[in-house]
Amino acid sequence: MKIAIMGAMREEIDPILSTVEKYTSTEYAGNIFYECTYGGHELVIAYSKIGKVFSAITASVMLEHFKAQTLLFSGVAGGISKELKIGDLVMASALCQHDVDITAFGHPAGFIPEGTLMVEADAQLRSLASEVAVDMGIDLYEGIIATGDQFVASSERKEWIEKTFNADALEMEGASVGCVCQNFGVPFFVLRAISDTADGGASDDFDDFLKTSAQVSAKFILEMVKRLGH
Repeated sequence: MKIAIMGAMREEIDPILSTVEKYTSTEYAGNIFYECTYGGHELVIAYSKIGKVFSAITASVMLEHFKAQTLLFSGVAGGISKELKIGDLVMASALCQHDVDITAFGHPAGFIPEGTLMVEADAQLRSLASEVAVDMGIDLYEGIIATGDQFVASSERKEWIEKTFNADALEMEGASVGCVCQNFGVPFFVLRAISDTADGGASDDFDDFLKTSAQVSAKFILEMVKRLGH
């Protein structure tokens, strides 16, 4: 199986590249894609750069050009659920775009005509992740992840997103990647390690916890790779 592993930032894929050790790199469509073999699978690994547009481009290239059959996203997020603390892992049951607003036309916040309000992550991959969590002795949370082209550092905005979408975490790429995979008919999975609490102190917390949280997420994703198809 050919598996795509994505992150948004270099820090989110560095732990993966350091684990696989040997890889080749290809420049394509304004990005660098790393290919290797790991756990009996072919991998294509990339970080997209931050935001929905770049992540959609990268996901599309991984599926169309590199022919990935499954996509796993590994990265960090801001927690908004009171149950989540820094370092916790949360997998997306579904994702939404919290910054889409055409409510003036009578549509609910986050909805785009001919699309869906929520993009559901693959059920089999989520089930596999639950098994991995048990075997690794890790608490894995499952919930709705809200995506937008904003680094949310406002408690008011956080509360609105939580109330409107019943969201548990915030980030800037997952829903756009999910939309790409949905349209290509490719199963996808989004795993986020909580790096900050998406409140007024988010910018301070983020820098401190980005690398350690990314390592937690990356280790988990690679354990999933080992078990896929076996």
